[in-house]
Amino acid sequence: MSAPPGAPDLGGDALTAAEAVHRALLERGFTCATAESLTGGLIGAHLTAVPGASTTYRGGVVTYATDTKAGLLGVPGDLLAAHGAVHRDVAAHMAAGVRRLMGADYGVAVTGVAGPDPQDGQPVGTVFAAVSAPTGTSAVREFRFTGDRSGIRYHTVEGALALLESTVRGNAVGAART
Repeated sequence: MSAPPGAPDLGGDALTAAEAVHRALLERGFTCATAESLTGGLIGAHLTAVPGASTTYRGGVVTYATDTKAGLLGVPGDLLAAHGAVHRDVAAHMAAGVRRLMGADYGVAVTGVAGPDPQDGQPVGTVFAAVSAPTGTSAVREFRFTGDRSGIRYHTVEGALALLESTVRGNAVGAART
C-alpha cells in the first residue's frame, strides 16, 4: 500500500508489526497506550490502522516538547535537566506515565533524534524505546538508525512495536541494544 505524497505510510513492516501487537494484546486480554516524541503520533496511527484496535489501544499522547514529558507524563525534571529528553530513563518514565495516564496494561514510549541536527548530546538516529508492563517493570531498547528524518521515524515505529509485542509475549530483553 502506498501513501499519498506528504501522508505517513501505514503499510509495510510497521503495519504488520501493529497487527502482531494487536493479536498479542487481544490473546491475553491486555491494552496499550503510546507516548511519542520524535514519531509525532505515527505509532498510534499504525496501531489504529488495524481493524478492531479499539479493543486493545487506549490512546496516546505526543509529548514533543521536553516540558510536556514532565507535565503530562511525570518524567522527573531533574532527569530532564541532567540528561535532556533523549535518554533511556526518560523513555522508561514516559512509558510508565502513559500507562498510568491512559489506564492501560502496557505503555510504550519513544524519544530520540530524527535529525537533521544532534540533540541533547546525542547523534542523529539515536532512539530510545521503552515499554512499561503491568508489573511495573520496563524494557528499554536503544537504537542507532541511519538514514533521513523520515526513515528514522519509520524505523522507530517498527522498533517500538517489535519491543511492545516481544514484551507482551514475555520475550523482551530489557536494555538490549540493536
